[in-house]
Amino acid sequence: MATSVAGDGYSGLNGVIPEPHTKKMTDLPAELLEHILCFPVLTHVDICNISCSCKRLHDVCHGRGKVWGHQYKLRWPRLQKYYRQNECCDWLREYRTRHVVGIQIRRTVESISKRFFTEVPCVGQVLGDSFAEIESLGAPEHFCEDELLFILNSDKRKSLTLKYYAKKILYFLRQQNILRSLKTFLEQPPEQQSALEGAVLVDQYCNPLADVTLDSISAQLDEITDKVKKMLRIKNPSHPSLRIAQGDCFVVEDFELQRQVVGALNSVLYEQLQYKGNEFDYYNPLNSYIHQVLLRRTGIPISLSVVYMTLARRLGVQLEPVNFPNHFLQRWCQKPTGSEDIYDFVYIDAFGKGKQLTAKECEYLIGHQVTADYYSAISTTEVLLRMVGNLLNIGKRGEGNEKSYQLLRDSLDLYLTINPDNVQYLLLQARLYFHLGIWPEKVLDILQHIQALDPSQHGAVGYLVQHTLEHIQHKKHPVEPEVKRRSAAEHLEVQYSVGLIMKHKRSGYNCVIYGWDPKCTMSQEWITTMRVNQLSSGANQPFYNVLVQDGTCRYAAQENLEPHSAPLEIGHPEVGRYFSEFSDTHYVANEELQTRYPEDMVETLGTVRELYHRPAPSTGNQDQGPAAEHNSHQATPM
Repeated sequence: MATSVAGDGYSGLNGVIPEPHTKKMTDLPAELLEHILCFPVLTHVDICNISCSCKRLHDVCHGRGKVWGHQYKLRWPRLQKYYRQNECCDWLREYRTRHVVGIQIRRTVESISKRFFTEVPCVGQVLGDSFAEIESLGAPEHFCEDELLFILNSDKRKSLTLKYYAKKILYFLRQQNILRSLKTFLEQPPEQQSALEGAVLVDQYCNPLADVTLDSISAQLDEITDKVKKMLRIKNPSHPSLRIAQGDCFVVEDFELQRQVVGALNSVLYEQLQYKGNEFDYYNPLNSYIHQVLLRRTGIPISLSVVYMTLARRLGVQLEPVNFPNHFLQRWCQKPTGSEDIYDFVYIDAFGKGKQLTAKECEYLIGHQVTADYYSAISTTEVLLRMVGNLLNIGKRGEGNEKSYQLLRDSLDLYLTINPDNVQYLLLQARLYFHLGIWPEKVLDILQHIQALDPSQHGAVGYLVQHTLEHIQHKKHPVEPEVKRRSAAEHLEVQYSVGLIMKHKRSGYNCVIYGWDPKCTMSQEWITTMRVNQLSSGANQPFYNVLVQDGTCRYAAQENLEPHSAPLEIGHPEVGRYFSEFSDTHYVANEELQTRYPEDMVETLGTVRELYHRPAPSTGNQDQGPAAEHNSHQATPM
């Protein structure tokens, strides 16, 4: 960048034209150089090279300057909230630290697939050593989370295996933070514990990748509170609840004024906003998550009661939770002084559109009599135990797939955080981990704790200890996975290969193949149950392991499968465990799956080329010839 300052045709006194005086880019003011070097197309590599070119540019690109600050914000925009505005910071050092942490995290994520491809990965078990190394770098925890989010938000169809394990790690890390928050919450005095905050923590733990915060939930409840106040203002412009500001602890003493609040709350919640109990899909776990209750405007008795109690309290009416069997309720005292007589209360059914019941009517609700103890108010901790217990029962009712196992694991973690000495659920947790074949060392710790709490469990404990030790011993001498080559004589009847997107001829579901056997390898009982012998080739034909669009994994006979006429992505949570990329017409097997099926990738590419990339047939129109020829050449590399 040079400019001449001499005028055209100018000559010196001696007749000699002087050499024009030039300016270089480095002569520009530092502020202008910084502005140029903050141009978006320049990467951190470019800035490094520029700063090494001369002392002037090296000084402009100093660590605390605008240039490296811009590079940092460009690369990690989500981290800006952790810095104060106009903060003087050594951005070059921050960039280096963040960059090194990112490389280490990526290596950690990549290594998990190689180590745990053949078994169910338990992230808590595998991250110990890896994250100890990351923590030794001294980087803040949010650096790790941001790098994992960066991996997850990259090209949707690529790096599927990397994303699969990044998601699991992020899930685990967020859950650990939420557990710490829950323990802090439980250490508070009971009168300071909010049922809403506890419900949000349960929601966050079961949905750690969702954007659920106490602030966002409170903001939604504030909007509903404002609607109730608007209705109250129409009926009673001088109502004291209208003067309650957010966060105020105010109780309306007059019962007539309380009834006005409850009436307005029912009108807004159930008539205006159409909240209702979910009778038709009662056992859906979404009914227990407070953010889903507000989003879908439906839930079960306990989740709707938490919303109802919170709104009533914000309007000056104190309601208490009642752990009624089979149907959670709230009670509303009708006496000016505290009373424990069950007939001095009205019981509100949030599931039944805020219906008010007497003690006797509550028994009609469940169809049998109960003792007076069931009408007592319970603590926030007991509310959470009931809420988590509902999720536990849903997990136990599940179909034995990845989703139900995850719900069971999450709800057990929560329950045992709240009540760590419950022998029944400790034993269930040990059995679940043992059944899934994960984290045997933790299973032994749980069993040791059970034995200390209840020595009478020595029979069940002893059995699990013996088999867990055998599992640990077996892991020390792992069996090499079988390598299946299509060219082997016993595999010649196998028509399809891993990565192909298929359609089931009878059931109609879409799926992707991630494994195969030359003959059915399931037990005789399974073969009989699934009526395999009614197939034309019976069990004596190739069978395929497939990931189905609905999230299930199935074992399908060759005669029941056909290549999909219009291949599409399969939305299965385990796709990333086996495949690295979706390539429009098929999935590309990751390194681990290719090692097990070394000849399938070539077969898959050949099948795809034959099915989906054939040249367009000639129509005799000479003008279309070159285009058809061009398409043919494009298809060949596939």
